[in-house]
Amino acid sequence: MPRSVQGQSACPGEPADFAIRIQNVSVELAPRRTIKTVGYNGSVPGPILRIAEGKEVTIEVHNETSVPELVHWHGLHIPSNVDGSAEEGTPVIPPRDCRRYRFSAAPSGTRWYHTHTMAMRNLNRASYTGQFGFFYIEPRRDPGRYDQEIFLALKEWSPYFSSQDDDIEVAYKYLAINGRSLGHGEPVRVKTGQRIMFRILNASATTSRRIALPGHKFQIAALDGNPVPAIRTAGIVELGPAERIDAVVEMNQPGIWILGATENRDREAGMGIVVEYANTSGEPSWLAPQPETWDYTIFGRTPSNEPAQSIPLVFEKKFAGSHWVDKWSINGKSFPKTDVIRVRENERYRLIFDNRSDEAHPVHLHRHSFELLKVAGVPTGGIMKDVVVVPAKAQVEVGLVANNPGPTLFHCHQQMHMDYGFMCIFEYF
Repeated sequence: MPRSVQGQSACPGEPADFAIRIQNVSVELAPRRTIKTVGYNGSVPGPILRIAEGKEVTIEVHNETSVPELVHWHGLHIPSNVDGSAEEGTPVIPPRDCRRYRFSAAPSGTRWYHTHTMAMRNLNRASYTGQFGFFYIEPRRDPGRYDQEIFLALKEWSPYFSSQDDDIEVAYKYLAINGRSLGHGEPVRVKTGQRIMFRILNASATTSRRIALPGHKFQIAALDGNPVPAIRTAGIVELGPAERIDAVVEMNQPGIWILGATENRDREAGMGIVVEYANTSGEPSWLAPQPETWDYTIFGRTPSNEPAQSIPLVFEKKFAGSHWVDKWSINGKSFPKTDVIRVRENERYRLIFDNRSDEAHPVHLHRHSFELLKVAGVPTGGIMKDVVVVPAKAQVEVGLVANNPGPTLFHCHQQMHMDYGFMCIFEYF
């Protein structure tokens, strides 16, 4: 299908649909617990950008900081020059300057936007900051079988380096949902019998999350904004960095509950939000959910349409020395020396993500969606995503239709892994 005219230009100009201001902000996670970071429009998360599917949208981005910035429109199928990746050729937004982006809003569903800079050892940059927000593209046809819609962004704060088993990792002092730690800020207010659509985003720089709501089940409707072929219920949802889950919850257990991390220490550090039924009172309750394994494949269908050509992508860790940051490689090379992956327009490929390391990786392909075909040896089909967590010492196979020409970045969405080599470029020929 032909794309609309799209591009990037400097400001000012005609009024934009949205204006995003990158600026210093203070976030009050809790009383006497205020942190300073960089965010959008004075808040964390930034404003929800909501627009109809297929509409031509103009977004004006003002960089009010002293460093160059980028905004990536995550999960949208748009041209490279406006995608928000310097590696693809999107121009940076200079300090105290402005850029205007114009593109067609597609595909529909829960997308998001966030900074796409490098942090390296500076934990006040990139995805460690508050530069993120929801971008919801309203589908042309939406049955809307829910009574209320709630957007929840999971995020850690006050990062610091922690040494574990000779490796340097990032740890955090505080956790929060929508910029508020558990017990602070407004609860989610519901009524008995309502169906609530929770749109959940893991905006973490580094960490996967398991979330539960005691006494309730999540009816999974979409993964990464894309409707699943088989709707299933689950007692927990699990999200790697950058993943989104849309889930309907039937409110049939009156009380005051905690929706939050299944790990006690994470909830105690703030990863939770109160869900309060009307006409109830008392202290919020938490009950540990039954043990449950998160499994992408149960939301799929029988596999079909085998891709014609396989492309192996092997992920490995390169030990950089005791108490130093390890480097990462794809097919034996670290970015920017990684080999370019060449694809032909409209051809279908099987990408084999072969994780030979002892860490899981949430890998993301820009400007495209891919179909899960096999997860740790289990076949599936029809599940469309733009991020998938590849388990440690396991393989995930996905189907890609190369239908959006232009340089396309592939990387791990764990910030330290991306910063230290875990990236490569797909190019069309």
